[in-house]
Amino acid sequence: MELHDVWFVLIAVLWIGYFFLEGFDFGVGVLTKLLARDRAERRVLINTIGPVWDGNEVWLLTAGGATFAAFPEWYATLFSGFYLPLLLILVCLIVRGVAFEYRAKRPEERWQTNWEHAIFWTSLLPAFLWGVAFGNIVRGVKIDAEMEYVGSLVDLLNPYALLGGLVTLTLFTFHGAVFTALKTVGDIRERARKAALGLGLLTAALALAFLLWTQAQRGDGVSLIAMIVAVASLAGAISAIRAGREGWSFALSGVTIAAAVTMLFLTLFPNVMPSSLNDAWSLTVTNASSSPYTLKIMTWCAGIATPVVLLYQGWTYWVFRKRIGTQHIADASHPSHTSR
Repeated sequence: MELHDVWFVLIAVLWIGYFFLEGFDFGVGVLTKLLARDRAERRVLINTIGPVWDGNEVWLLTAGGATFAAFPEWYATLFSGFYLPLLLILVCLIVRGVAFEYRAKRPEERWQTNWEHAIFWTSLLPAFLWGVAFGNIVRGVKIDAEMEYVGSLVDLLNPYALLGGLVTLTLFTFHGAVFTALKTVGDIRERARKAALGLGLLTAALALAFLLWTQAQRGDGVSLIAMIVAVASLAGAISAIRAGREGWSFALSGVTIAAAVTMLFLTLFPNVMPSSLNDAWSLTVTNASSSPYTLKIMTWCAGIATPVVLLYQGWTYWVFRKRIGTQHIADASHPSHTSR
């Protein structure tokens, strides 16, 4: 296996990690409006992800940086062609981080309500837009012989990509509902379990349609196996949450995300961005990659730094592993840093 193939796999792993981790905190952000009944319950939901949301976003930064260094042509074409959607995602992530940090800075109800609205919308929009982006990458976009995107924004809003956006939105919200049930106690835990059941069934219907469409377009035998794993894991996650086994349900919903993303990357390879104008103009792991020497240096750096990052992030989750409920929330009339 060549180093550019290795880095294609590593970038896929980074996206799996990002969608697994950021997926549930996007879902929790959406549930602050759909599940929580009052400010205390919204604070509970925010506190479940307060210690980890910023660490989860490191996976996105690493995936973007790795793409820039390992596949500069892919990075350039992707970010120029998808400029507006990716800019909107970036703005959402910035506002979302500010909202977590500033929501509890002042005790006024209007101040906190506005930031809670921001958390909801800046969780919902990226959850949807990431699916649209990856749907277009897999489907293929208008790339010319100069490796430049020559389509328009309207071209990105096609039925396949929009269905992909609905899949990521519902899957992440389901993932977040399961995480909420795993991390809370009392009435909010029970309502999170019920919400997860409904969301799981909706996700299953949308995901099955999207994955079958993907398999029909670009799939092979290996991607079919990944699709079967994704569908079976999602069914298992729904069954587990119905039985009150939140831990198993969360693990299986994570496997669903991992298998679905794996399927998308399997259908891409050896392309990184297929051209819908001419297959010969597609960006591949070969024509879009950096020099072998660059990839070699990157591999050594990743081999040293990655275990340290994984150990630290795993320790963070262990420290903040306990369940919480409204009884753990201080009087809302007193400002406090509840996002941490």
